[in-house]
Amino acid sequence: MRGLVNKLVSRSLSVAGQWQQQQLRRLNIHEYQGAELMSKYGINVPKGVAVSSLDEVKEAVKTTFPNQNEVVVKSQILAGGRGLGTFLNGFKGGVHIVKTDQVEDTAGKMLGQILVTKQTGPQGKVVSKVYLCERLSLVNEMYFAITLDRNTAGPLIIACSKGGTSIEDLAEKYPDMIIKVPIDVFKGITDEDAAKVVDGLAPKVADRTDSIEQVKKLYKLFCESDCTLLEINPLAETSSNQLVAADAKLNFDDNAAFRQKQKFSLRDPSQEDPREVAAAKADLNYIGLDGEIGCMVNGAGLAMATMDIIKLHGGTPANFLDVGGNASEGQVVEAFKILTSDEKVKAILVNIFGGIMKCDVIASGIVNAAKNVALKVPVVVRLEGTNVEQGKRILKESGMTLITAEDLDDAAEKAVKAASK
Repeated sequence: MRGLVNKLVSRSLSVAGQWQQQQLRRLNIHEYQGAELMSKYGINVPKGVAVSSLDEVKEAVKTTFPNQNEVVVKSQILAGGRGLGTFLNGFKGGVHIVKTDQVEDTAGKMLGQILVTKQTGPQGKVVSKVYLCERLSLVNEMYFAITLDRNTAGPLIIACSKGGTSIEDLAEKYPDMIIKVPIDVFKGITDEDAAKVVDGLAPKVADRTDSIEQVKKLYKLFCESDCTLLEINPLAETSSNQLVAADAKLNFDDNAAFRQKQKFSLRDPSQEDPREVAAAKADLNYIGLDGEIGCMVNGAGLAMATMDIIKLHGGTPANFLDVGGNASEGQVVEAFKILTSDEKVKAILVNIFGGIMKCDVIASGIVNAAKNVALKVPVVVRLEGTNVEQGKRILKESGMTLITAEDLDDAAEKAVKAASK
């Protein structure tokens, strides 16, 4: 057993890390929505308007930008890398600065089209809105973010005097330019904290006092909105000596949905994995991955262990699906529908450790799923815990062709073998 644990640790639990990364993106809002929210907090943002049709584009150019020669046209999808993306219709770039009389033509090449970026995957995302913004005269671009830091158990502000490009590349090339200012969650941000951030940003023309106030307003937004991430790239200086959030990404804590109802009403299901949307409606926790073995478990820790042991045996998990500790038979049936909707799934591994979640309920759900879903892939089942004998009897008497396993290692090995046939 120790050898197995060491092997798992040596693989760095990479799949579990992938799941955690996915979880942080559970609620993201569009750029134009973020701009509206920030402006309510007194944070400087460019003047702009979101449009979804060419008629709206034409009207916006006439009424919002009557005296401007150029306008920034930004495709609105919930993914980064838009500027370097490519539309499936061949149009290059999801962000363009164009003459006013070219806005309608440029927006027409974006609206309703699929944009592929380094973050969308090859399937891309549909652009249902474009964000038209005033073109600012920028003299300097910086990077600013607030996130949650495990080491300090509180908010952490990250700043860099260079911005407008990948912060990962900047951190690799210029590590000394990245400054981190932890904030005491009980005291809140102080003038001294905000001043450290501004010193790290090193603005060239913006007023120092005004910049400190902008940092404090950004922190207030982060806390009061239950953000898990507030990222501005670039945080820019204009020729009018103003600090402006020129582009922003905001993520919110799902656990705060009950007190952030207005923000969560902004969720755009069309930008999300339809399987995740279906799972949420059934009160299931689902995250799609890229493998061939569907995983159904009860408990996040068990899910991550299951995914990694599949990887250990040479397979790749297709998803993280946690039915929780008190799922009904109906939810189990819905779980199987979601798993089998993925054409890449070649086998399903059910790994249940019965505590609150009883093995006989899972077994009944599997039998009903087989009747309702018409399973076409091998199913490996490992049950252990409360009512395990009843569960095994239900499966045995069902007449279904199932592959049973005695322990997790055995189950993973059999699932990988079944998926390879």
